[in-house]
Amino acid sequence: MKRLIASALILIAPTLLLAETAQKPAAAKAESASKAKPTAQAKAKAPTSREQLHSAAGQVAAGIAAAEAAMGPSELAIAERVHVGQLPCELGASVHLESDAKAPGYFNLQGKGFRYRMHPVATSTGAIRLEDSKAGAVWLQLANKSMLMDQKQGKRLADECASPAQVAVAQAMKTNPPPSLIDTPAGAR
Repeated sequence: MKRLIASALILIAPTLLLAETAQKPAAAKAESASKAKPTAQAKAKAPTSREQLHSAAGQVAAGIAAAEAAMGPSELAIAERVHVGQLPCELGASVHLESDAKAPGYFNLQGKGFRYRMHPVATSTGAIRLEDSKAGAVWLQLANKSMLMDQKQGKRLADECASPAQVAVAQAMKTNPPPSLIDTPAGAR
């Protein structure tokens, strides 16, 4: 009896083997198809809240950068009046202020130990004001001098900086001082 069963198994084994190998490619195809479907579904699934937040943050940053790059006519008018070049300052210091050719209205200011990217800001006094908001630096240009201040540290980084045009105005103010705002003329009382 044992011989009969063993003989039957020996005879049936090749057919089982052929049937099994014929099923493997079909199973492999079905398995690869089932694997392909989830990846396609994974690509089609909705983004997570983290992905949405990251995307929104990127869009906001791009919008802010575009808004910063676009200057209004008043800022561009201020930018035209900025004195550029190598400007000597007090105590032998100097700063180099140049306009950015790629971004109208923006300026690069550098000196010993600092470098700023500045843009014009309208003021109520008429003074020319350039700011680097991120670094907290402010460049003030008056008729007779310019100065650089660090608002975060609360100190002046450069003072008495002057272009040749500002030096001429300063000399004219020494020889012919402007009237005091406090003192009123005798005829006006």
